[in-house]
Amino acid sequence: MPYPASAVGAPPIERRFDATARSILAYAAGIGAVSHLDDRGGLAALPFQCTSLEWPAIVASRAVLGDALTTGEAARAVHAVQDSTFHRPMRPGDALITSAQLIAAQRIAAGVLTTHKLTTTHADTGAAVFSTYSSAIYRGVALDGGARAIDAPAPFAVADARPTLDSAATTSRYVPPEAAHVYTECADIWNPIHTEQSVAQAVGLPGVILHGTATWAFAGLDLVKCYGDGDPQRLQRLAGRFTGMVFPGETLTIRHMRDAENSCIVHFDVRTSSGARAIDRGLALFAA
Repeated sequence: MPYPASAVGAPPIERRFDATARSILAYAAGIGAVSHLDDRGGLAALPFQCTSLEWPAIVASRAVLGDALTTGEAARAVHAVQDSTFHRPMRPGDALITSAQLIAAQRIAAGVLTTHKLTTTHADTGAAVFSTYSSAIYRGVALDGGARAIDAPAPFAVADARPTLDSAATTSRYVPPEAAHVYTECADIWNPIHTEQSVAQAVGLPGVILHGTATWAFAGLDLVKCYGDGDPQRLQRLAGRFTGMVFPGETLTIRHMRDAENSCIVHFDVRTSSGARAIDRGLALFAA
């Protein structure tokens, strides 16, 4: 059945998250951030943990589609873009509200490209914590109605031309065979295509794949080490397009370099063992 363009602009769906030391430390363990597993002297969540709060809100927001999609069509959705801005750190004891709204849908060659706007705020003060634009592709699904959009992320302050990264610095990261399962439980982001071979193959994948948000977080960790003096709170924004699959057991190569005109901006991509891009057109913004 077709994806209804009329769902764009439906009222946001909200979900609450109560941050604990346990959840913050578990997330850090899930992406191998060993240096962030010490809660003595205060504890702040890694900024990438925004995705743990956003996933339940995105899933809940699918209610606006009603019965427009079959279970099989809904299962063919793949994450396409993650563009997150980090306003302040999440800490144990924080009560947070994440709001998810479908803001765009358009037909593309692969199916339907959708975008959600996600805003996470303190439940008591309303202060912003995370802001994200998250896009997904419903592969092989038609669009009912014309393309619609009511919002879009602010562009980075760089020219459209991106460096090729052929001469960029590189770091590498091995993805253990259990990485997708560990990330699923530690980040509390469950989709069976990341943990169950039978489900992954049933939707046309070669096998279990790593979550795009895990690859995105791996890249972010390396960028923080190289450009943020190891301080995750200096990272203000991280964006990238998920353009290829990552399989557990692969070694990722993260290529990165500062922008030629704005030293606070870093360009990056992520390549798999075969040389294919897993994340393309990556951009990170650091505090001066």
